[in-house]
Amino acid sequence: MNKSERLFQLVTLLRSRRTAITAEAIAEAMQVSMRTVYRDVQALVLSGVPIEGEPGVGYLIRPGQHLPPLMFTPDELQALIVGSRMVQAFTDKDLARGARSAELKIRSILTEPLQRHAEQQPYRIPILESDDGLREVHGKLRRACEQRQKVRAVYLDEKQEKTERIIWPLGIVGWTGKWTLLAWCELRRDYRNFRFDRFEALELLEEYFALVDDISITHYLQSVVGMRDPG
Repeated sequence: MNKSERLFQLVTLLRSRRTAITAEAIAEAMQVSMRTVYRDVQALVLSGVPIEGEPGVGYLIRPGQHLPPLMFTPDELQALIVGSRMVQAFTDKDLARGARSAELKIRSILTEPLQRHAEQQPYRIPILESDDGLREVHGKLRRACEQRQKVRAVYLDEKQEKTERIIWPLGIVGWTGKWTLLAWCELRRDYRNFRFDRFEALELLEEYFALVDDISITHYLQSVVGMRDPG
């Protein structure tokens, strides 16, 4: 059982009782250690869940108490904020707009302690005007992947040789800080990875492709790279 499932189960257990339940009884019911119970209770309290009680006495949530619609630990909240800022800095304008909107919605329901935590998070991820061209590339290729739309691309490879080809965009992959497009190349009749910063021109064609078992991002990762599809 992961932490989110455990916290949900703990809230459900506390709400189901009319009287306080000890940490020992909680630990037995959930098959975890008492130390885990104390940590989980503290995490829930920090996220705004109105748990009453203390170690050695017991815990309860009184009937009629309001629970926050979303519960985050400080680490979960920081992960969401950092993820939002990375999307805003390193993807395309439409995704960036979605990330900003989602972050505002999350912040609007935070408890005061978590609001302070969000304001004090240490990450700074600047949005650079010099990356506007890459953001435009990202937007076009994301749409092409979603719509399974063929693309005519002019590409400059590592040998500084320029080629024009028709590709089938299958997925966007992050490798060591760089975005690449995994695509099926009609010219080579094989998979190819294309770095975003090496595209010189992109045209989305009014031609579409269908995924088949041996031409897909899952097939490439599992059969060619030898790794599980993390998507």
